[in-house]
Amino acid sequence: MINSPFVRKPASVQSVMLQVLLALVPGIAAYAWFFGPGILVQIALATAAALAGEAAVLAIRGKPVALFLGDLSAIVTAWLIALTFPPIAPWWLTVTGTLLAIVIVKQLYGGLGQNPFNPAMAAFCLMIVAYPALMSQWPAAGQLDAGTQLELIFGGARQIDAITGATPLDALRTALRGAADPASTLHGLRAAQLMDGPAFGLIGGHGGEWVALGYLLGGLWLLQRRIITWHIPLAFCAALFAAAGLLWALKPEGFASPLFHLASGGAMLGAFFILTDPVSGATTARGKLLFAAGAAVLTYVIRVFGAYPDGIAFATLLMNICVPLIDMKTQAPVFGHKKD
Repeated sequence: MINSPFVRKPASVQSVMLQVLLALVPGIAAYAWFFGPGILVQIALATAAALAGEAAVLAIRGKPVALFLGDLSAIVTAWLIALTFPPIAPWWLTVTGTLLAIVIVKQLYGGLGQNPFNPAMAAFCLMIVAYPALMSQWPAAGQLDAGTQLELIFGGARQIDAITGATPLDALRTALRGAADPASTLHGLRAAQLMDGPAFGLIGGHGGEWVALGYLLGGLWLLQRRIITWHIPLAFCAALFAAAGLLWALKPEGFASPLFHLASGGAMLGAFFILTDPVSGATTARGKLLFAAGAAVLTYVIRVFGAYPDGIAFATLLMNICVPLIDMKTQAPVFGHKKD
């Protein structure tokens, strides 16, 4: 049953994007609380770069700048870029990634509604391939004060070993691979026994699990507001849980628990804010389920067997490629016509 009112006013792009930005606030607040104000600086840098880049291209194309900037879509992209980049990334890395996302991935394809790839995830993949060392420098919760973070962002000396540590996903993956090695002294230990370092919290990364909770709360609010549908978040979380749960059940000394994977990395951000992009994602109900499930499996494979800290970005782009085929094969037949 659907509650009244049954006729709803059409939502503008600006209204939808504003609600997405508001839904990100709980996760951002938790991020800043545990990891410092560097993330707020990154959001400001990305927002300024996104607006400047979009304004420049719109002016060149002869489009009304104020109208298109006012839809807030560039700011949503900027915030997602900032939230997926390390909070102590140098300013030029964030600005470069944002400009590539807005100018190349979005505007050169025709602007909002035309881009086949998620701009924020394209920026992440481009930057981590081009600058893997800088994109891998993640501070632990409470490790750096505000002054140090600002210094690192705006050109301070970067002593990698002193300012960063392994992400929870990397730390546990390395430990589990050692535990699975018969020659290792950790042989036979389970993930729960290995999650005893400062990088870990109750079920995920220390601090990171609270950030994930913030994204979850914001995502549930978007569901309640009917900005997104349940298909992608549910299918992604269920498929990631199933993939992680299967290998964890078969070999707990070699793989992390499914709860750890849901509470770590960008799982909640991806489920509610990245994969739900209405432009680059699937549009049919069944297509959304297939799209999200495929992204979840790819995310898990990259996390466990790949060399990158998380697999959300690459999984999203790979599934973006499949969207035309998914939508074509999951379209409902036209009323009165037989299905091909």
